[in-house]
Amino acid sequence: MKITNYFAVVTGCIVTMALGQPALAEIEEVNLRLAHVVNENDGFHAAATKFQELVAERSDGRITVEVFPNATLGDERTLLEGMQIGTIDMGVITNGPVSNFLEDIAVFEMPFLFPSAEKAYEVLDGPIGQELLDRLAEVNLKGLAYAERGFRNLTNSERAINTPADLEGLKVRVMENPVYIDTFRELGANAIPMAWTEALTAMQQGTIDGQENPVGVVHSFQLNETQTNMTMTRHTYAPAIIVMSLSVWNDLSEEAQDIVTQVAQEAAEYERQLNADLESKQLEELRAAGMTVIDDADLSAFSKAVAPVYDKYGQRFGDYLPRIQDALK
Repeated sequence: MKITNYFAVVTGCIVTMALGQPALAEIEEVNLRLAHVVNENDGFHAAATKFQELVAERSDGRITVEVFPNATLGDERTLLEGMQIGTIDMGVITNGPVSNFLEDIAVFEMPFLFPSAEKAYEVLDGPIGQELLDRLAEVNLKGLAYAERGFRNLTNSERAINTPADLEGLKVRVMENPVYIDTFRELGANAIPMAWTEALTAMQQGTIDGQENPVGVVHSFQLNETQTNMTMTRHTYAPAIIVMSLSVWNDLSEEAQDIVTQVAQEAAEYERQLNADLESKQLEELRAAGMTVIDDADLSAFSKAVAPVYDKYGQRFGDYLPRIQDALK
């Protein structure tokens, strides 16, 4: 062996040890059950499977993840309650239902708060976002990272929506979250809070007229089959949280916790980029399938209409709202 190659081999061994190979041997084997409520075509599933792949790779197979899509283990509230008592290990959960457990985290979903996804990421991945993730420990949950549901848009089966006046009398499903309920009531709709699994049936049966969700959800669930119109309101940016049972988290070794935390952030960022890359194609396919997409609605009128929501909730989230507004300047 040449001297140079010898030193390369030795150096490689040292680097491998420095990267934690001996520490990996100390990680006890564990299988984590990760659940979400959407189908395999959705960004949540992409985040879940990326997490599954990376955590096995980084732990040398000692941490494995079993993914349960399609609400097979329950709706989002049920999943969070299961995590609190340790019967569910972890999940990818929409921010709205999480706010029923930690109200302050609903601040992110104030209407027309974030001007762009990039600005939202700066806040979520910064000190304010981390502080709220850490505070989930108050309700026996471990917040790991922010994936996303994304900017939400309005769909309905009745008519094109160009101004808030067009919403008058429409029955619109919203998440079980007071900010969403009040936002759509101020816009003139009959806001009906319900779980997503129930909403799908209600749209098929015609008991509700519309719903609001990002393009990716409309596409993956083929909502164009019941919802003939989509208005690109981008009224709310909705994070999603990769979250774990605090008791399950506490049972992991420090080395395993480090891997899970790092991989959760990488999986979240992967899903965000995937959503951005796919949106234009998904819109084209929805239009081709017969859905009317309105991208020139009077958004200034929508923004003015929800001013009472800021009057009502401006002080409800402690100092989080002004801190976010300062960070966005």
